[in-house]
Amino acid sequence: MIERGALRACVCTALLVFAAAPAMALPSYAAVRARWHSSETLLLSREGEVLQRVRTDPRVRRGEWVALADVSPALRSAMLLSEDKRFYEHSGVDWQAATAAAWANLWNERTRGASTITMQLAGLIDEPGGADLRQRPGGRSVVQKIGQVAAAEVLDRRWRKAQILEAYLNLVPFRGELVGIDALSRTLFDKAPQGLDEREAAIAAALVRAPNASSAQVARRACGVLREMQAAGHSGAAPAGTDCDALALLASGALARRAFAASEGIAPHFARRALAALPTGSPPPARLTTTLRAPLQRFAVQTLSQQLRELSGRNVRDGSIVVLDNASGEVLAWVGSSGELSQAGEVDAVLARRQPGSTLKPFLYAQALQERRLTAASLIDDSPAHIATAGGLYIPQNYDLRFKGWVSARTALASSLNVPAVRTLAMVSPDAFFQELQALGLELRESGGFYGLSLALGSSEVTLLQLANAYRALANAGRWSAVASPLARAKPQPVKWTRAIDPGAAFIVGDILSDPNARARTFGLDSVLATRFWSAVKTGTSKDMRDNWALGWSERYTVGVWVGNAAGGAMHDVSGSSGAAPMWAAVMGYLHAHEASRAPSPPKGVVQAAVRFGPDAVAGNPLEAARSEWFLKGTEQPIFAIESEAASAYASSARSQKESKNSSSALVSTLRIAEPASGAVVALDPDIPPAYQRLRFVAAGAAPGAPLRWRLDGKLVGRRPVHAWLPWPGRHQLQLEDAGGRVLDEVRFEVRGAGVGVSAPSVP
Repeated sequence: MIERGALRACVCTALLVFAAAPAMALPSYAAVRARWHSSETLLLSREGEVLQRVRTDPRVRRGEWVALADVSPALRSAMLLSEDKRFYEHSGVDWQAATAAAWANLWNERTRGASTITMQLAGLIDEPGGADLRQRPGGRSVVQKIGQVAAAEVLDRRWRKAQILEAYLNLVPFRGELVGIDALSRTLFDKAPQGLDEREAAIAAALVRAPNASSAQVARRACGVLREMQAAGHSGAAPAGTDCDALALLASGALARRAFAASEGIAPHFARRALAALPTGSPPPARLTTTLRAPLQRFAVQTLSQQLRELSGRNVRDGSIVVLDNASGEVLAWVGSSGELSQAGEVDAVLARRQPGSTLKPFLYAQALQERRLTAASLIDDSPAHIATAGGLYIPQNYDLRFKGWVSARTALASSLNVPAVRTLAMVSPDAFFQELQALGLELRESGGFYGLSLALGSSEVTLLQLANAYRALANAGRWSAVASPLARAKPQPVKWTRAIDPGAAFIVGDILSDPNARARTFGLDSVLATRFWSAVKTGTSKDMRDNWALGWSERYTVGVWVGNAAGGAMHDVSGSSGAAPMWAAVMGYLHAHEASRAPSPPKGVVQAAVRFGPDAVAGNPLEAARSEWFLKGTEQPIFAIESEAASAYASSARSQKESKNSSSALVSTLRIAEPASGAVVALDPDIPPAYQRLRFVAAGAAPGAPLRWRLDGKLVGRRPVHAWLPWPGRHQLQLEDAGGRVLDEVRFEVRGAGVGVSAPSVP
C-alpha cells in the first residue's frame, strides 16, 4: 500500500519541476472579479432602474457576477456534496480522495474523481475566458494535472474559502453556452440564483459533472445528489421523500429551455441606439445608464398599447412615441413599436420614414411670417381649388358644407386648412421651404422642386425623431440642436444651437397652435388637444390615412406620436383627433401631473395690437371676430379686409367657376351641374373629423324652389339645388334631372381616401 506521505512527497517533487512557476502567477480574487464581464448588457434608466436586458456576446452566455451570499443555501450544499465534500477541510487538494482514487485506479475500480473545487477553479482562471479543460478531447495531460494541483495549493493559501466557492460558481460551465450560476438559473429555471430550491440545486450540481448528458442521465444523478442532501440534513424533506420521477420531469422541462430571449424589457429599440453610441471597439459594459425616465417609459408603453387595442377594429397595429427634453435634447421616452400587437415589432417606428401630412404646416407658416409675407391676421382665400398632383386633381375639403372663404392665417394653421397652406407655399416657394426643413434637421430625400406644392401637405417622408426635434426648435424660440446622446452623462453637456427660425415667428406659431379658439372651427372647443396647462400641438394625417401624427410641446417637453401600420396599410376612419392625439394628450398630462407649464414670453421684436376684420362678400358679417394679435414689429395693422371690388370679383369668379361646364355636353335646359367638376378627383382630408366632411352637389341656374333631382350611381339622393353628400371612395356618376326625370346634365368624378360614412341613402 502506498503511504499518503510518500505519495505526497513524490507529487510535491514533481511540482517543483513542472509547475511551481505557473502556480505562483495565479491572479488574485480581485483581478478575477474585475475581468469578469457578462454576456448581457443591462440598460438602465437615469434613476438606475433596469429597462432592458440585451445580449451582447453571442459566443457564450454569462450572467452577472453573483456574490456567495446571493446564492441559495440549497445550491451551495448541492455543489459541495457533489464536487467536494471536504472543501472546508483540505488545503486545496484532497489528498485523502487522491489516495483513494490512485488505489482504485491501481485495481481498475471505478471511483469518484479527486478533483476539488479549488483545483477546478485553478484550471478555469488559468485559461483565457475561463475555458473548461474537462471538455477538451483527451482531457488534461499529466503535466497539466500536476500544475493544477500546485495551483490549487497556492490558491487555497491566497484566497479565502468563500472567495474560492464564489468564483467557482460564477466561472464553472454548465451546459452548452451557459457559464456561471446566474446564466444557468435564469435560463433553465427562470429565476435568480438565490431562489433555487433543493431539486433545482440538485439538477445544477448534476450538470457540472455531466454538462452534455441526456435529461434522463442528469435526472438520475440529480436524484442521487438530492438523496445525499436529505441524508445530510441539508433539505427540508425527509430522506424517504425523494421523488425521482418528479425530479425527472423537472429536469426534462428545464433542459428543454435552451435559452431565453436575447432582449427583454420595455425599451428594446432605444437599447440598440444606446449600444450603437458606445465607442467603436470597446466591449459593451454590463450596465449602461441612459437618459430615459423609467416611470415615463412605462407609462408611454402602456398608453400606446391601450390606445392601439381600442383602435384594433380600425386596422391600426403600430405606433411609436418619443419624448424630448426641450433644453438638453435628451430622450426621456422612446417607444419604437407596439410590441406583441405589431406584425413588425422589430421595426423602430421612431426612426422609420413616413409621410408627415399636415405636421409640416407650422414650419411653412413660420417661414412666411419671418419673410414678412404674412402675419397671423393676414387673410388667405380658402375657396375651391384644383391642385394638380401626380395622382390627379387634389380638391381638399373642409369640415362644413362650404369652404371658409377668406380666413386669417391663425385660423388656417390652427384649423389645418389645406388650400391656404398651398397658397402660402406658393408665396414662399417649394425650394425655399425645402431649405428651411433641412435647417430643422428634416432629411428629405428629394428636392423642393420634386415635391412641388404638395410639400405643404406633407408629401415628403420624415422620421418621428426628426419631426419631434424640429418641433423642439419651435419650443426653443427657433433654435435647433441635435438630439443628445442616449447615454447619461455625469455632467451636463453643452448644447450646440443653430438658428433655424426667427424667434418672433416661432413665438407666433406657438401661440397659434396653443389657441383652442383658433382650432375650434375644425376640432371644436372640447377637443382632446386642449390641455389644462400651456401647450402647443399640431396633428397630421398622410394620404389614404396611412399615417397619423400628433406633435407638440410644453414649457419643458416635446412629445411626438405616430400611429399607423408598419406595412403601410391604410387605417379605417382614424382622424387627427382620434388616432395619435389621445396618446399625445395622455403623455403630456402625465408629464405635467405635478409640474406647471407656462406660456413663453414674447421675444424682442414682437408686438401685440388690436385688429378688426372687414365684412365677407355675401352676408356682410365680419370675416372673424376682433381680437388682439401678435405681430413682428413693423407688420402690424388695425384692419384686415377685402376691398369691395376685390370681394365682388371674388364672388363673381366663384359663380363663374360653378357655372362653367363642358361645352360638348348635350344640354336641353339652362340647369347645369356647377359642382363637382367633371373628371374631378376628390381627395378626402384625413385631418378633418370625418363626420363633418361633405361634398356639395350644386345646380347652376336653378331658381329657388325649382323642381329637380340628384341621382348618384342610379339612386335618387336629393331634390334641392344644393345637396351635401357624405362622400364614399370610388368612381361615381352624378346626374341632374328635372321633375319629369329627364337628364339635364351629367358628370363623373372620383373620391379617394378612406371612407367617412356609408353610401348615400336613396331619397323617396
